[in-house]
Amino acid sequence: MTANRIRVALVTGAGSGIGRAVALRLAEEGYAVAVNDLKPDTAEGAASAIREAGGAAEAVPGDVSDPESVHAFFERAREVFGAPEVLVNNAGFLQQKPFVELTIEDFDRMISVHLRGTFLCIKEALPEMLSRGRGVIVNVASQLGQIGGIELCHYSAAKAGIIGLTKALAREVSARGVRVNAVAPGPINTELVQGLSEEWRRAKAAELPLGRFGEPEEVAETVAFLVSDRASLYVGQTLGPNSGDVML
Repeated sequence: MTANRIRVALVTGAGSGIGRAVALRLAEEGYAVAVNDLKPDTAEGAASAIREAGGAAEAVPGDVSDPESVHAFFERAREVFGAPEVLVNNAGFLQQKPFVELTIEDFDRMISVHLRGTFLCIKEALPEMLSRGRGVIVNVASQLGQIGGIELCHYSAAKAGIIGLTKALAREVSARGVRVNAVAPGPINTELVQGLSEEWRRAKAAELPLGRFGEPEEVAETVAFLVSDRASLYVGQTLGPNSGDVML
């Protein structure tokens, strides 16, 4: 797969945080970016920032957990730019809650957005990638999917599922030209992480060998690498820009 063949990228949850940084970074690399977010205004804000910087972008808002919504925003991306050859599954949210207080609704929503959302977007993008014999999928997991997190059981479970899905799918489709990998960031300075308790954030920072949380742009560099030809041997891998929280 050569770099000039990859023209269109679709990034979910790209209105803010890591997703926005990824969308901007891929635009710098010359991709036309379909910017998905649940909130239309934040999706448009990120798309506008890309266009103002001289790139090509289109806001394609929608809910990744809803099959009809996913189909609709992929169709919009196809209409404007063509079928995405790069898919970055980043959409998600955080909820801090002790396990004994978790409701079935809490658990189902977490799995629905993270794991089901990743599944639905791949289902939408993969057939065209396979028919072309090329494509790249990067799933954004979390280091908590590897080690777990206190009061984040449902989030950790959803992210662990994404890592498992990544490995299994990579085994299934890599020989057909589609590379599938994951990124498992540690705590990153985003609105989502800032929404966790100060006690949690202080304790977590103290555990990190690097001594600090990461920035969205640092994660975006990892995604940009996995999308590029420089990562041609990376298959089913989970890269960890995590401040040393997980060392493999």
